[in-house]
Amino acid sequence: MTPLTSEFKHSRPLTLGVELELQLLSQRDFDLTRAATDLLGSMHYDGRFGEIKLEITESMIEVSTLPRATVDGIASDLDGLRQTLLAQCARNNIALCGGGTHPFHHWPDRRICPGQRFDELYSRYGYLAKQFTVFGQHIHVGCTSADEAIWLTQALAPYVPVFIALSASSPYVDGVDTLFQSARLNAVSAFPLSGQCPELRDWAHFVEHFHFLQDCGIANSIKDLYWDIRPKPEYGTVEIRVCDTPLTIERAAALAALAQSLSHHLLRTRPAINTGLHLYVARYNKFQACRYGFAAHISDPLQRKPVEMKELLRELFEQLGEDARELGCSAWLDLLKVSLEAELNDARWLREQQAKHKNLNDVTHAAALLFASGTTTESGENKQ
Repeated sequence: MTPLTSEFKHSRPLTLGVELELQLLSQRDFDLTRAATDLLGSMHYDGRFGEIKLEITESMIEVSTLPRATVDGIASDLDGLRQTLLAQCARNNIALCGGGTHPFHHWPDRRICPGQRFDELYSRYGYLAKQFTVFGQHIHVGCTSADEAIWLTQALAPYVPVFIALSASSPYVDGVDTLFQSARLNAVSAFPLSGQCPELRDWAHFVEHFHFLQDCGIANSIKDLYWDIRPKPEYGTVEIRVCDTPLTIERAAALAALAQSLSHHLLRTRPAINTGLHLYVARYNKFQACRYGFAAHISDPLQRKPVEMKELLRELFEQLGEDARELGCSAWLDLLKVSLEAELNDARWLREQQAKHKNLNDVTHAAALLFASGTTTESGENKQ
């Protein structure tokens, strides 16, 4: 068995990469459509902004940026990928949008994409694979060493609720308002290797843990670990996996700014990691963020009291100010601050569209128009 230490590709510190899973919609009724394979097969794309590839079902498409040193570079790649896909979708009579869940699709209608790994997932997980037609943003942060990646994975873990609250864009499932801000993660939690990363001391401990899972027949590759945050050795990164796909690329870039600023802050200050955070506390805080978003109350196990999410976020943004300025991403972090003070995340925007249109088809149409326009839900101003 090849030791994983030899496979960790060291990266420049704090470089970024972003993956977005996007919805492919019928122009007729804005339900999901089976189009991914045909769409990619008809494209002529040179890869200048990153990759465009299949996801587990034919109603999804994934875009991933190139590794970039700055959030501006990430935003430029995302905009290039957006425009490239929109042009091809228009030629195929398909609409494209963000959001963590499609509001009303019928999951049994989904078709698994061709490919060995997708076939294996469907064989292993059955109907859960089709229900996994949900849409997330993954953020990669570059690390200089394998041990640093494990440390950062542990250090970022308490901030999972923060990323959930700021990215929440999945209030509707099966045509129903779930009362959640992020219902997408309920679909992810059905998988046995999802959730919080276990306590790990260093890379050697991770290798030992992973080989144990391999020997027990639980996991064949790191791709089988659907942890909230995990090391990604082939990229030399830590991957944050809890964000819903935002409705706009601007918010996606802003979330990348948060990940970069927070990682910079943690690596600069090297706080003691609370590895004793009780599993129940972590699960409770994650649930609170999914259910209530900005209105969540997060348990602080050190002070043994709940903390309002809004106050926690205000304090965090204040702490990260110096880091964001040094990294040149203050303007992107400000977008999240505006969203917080207005209490306007993407889940609220979708609910406001439903209150206006009284029809989830029209809500999805509005989300597609928003994604195509390149404007923000916060101000309506085009940043690109």
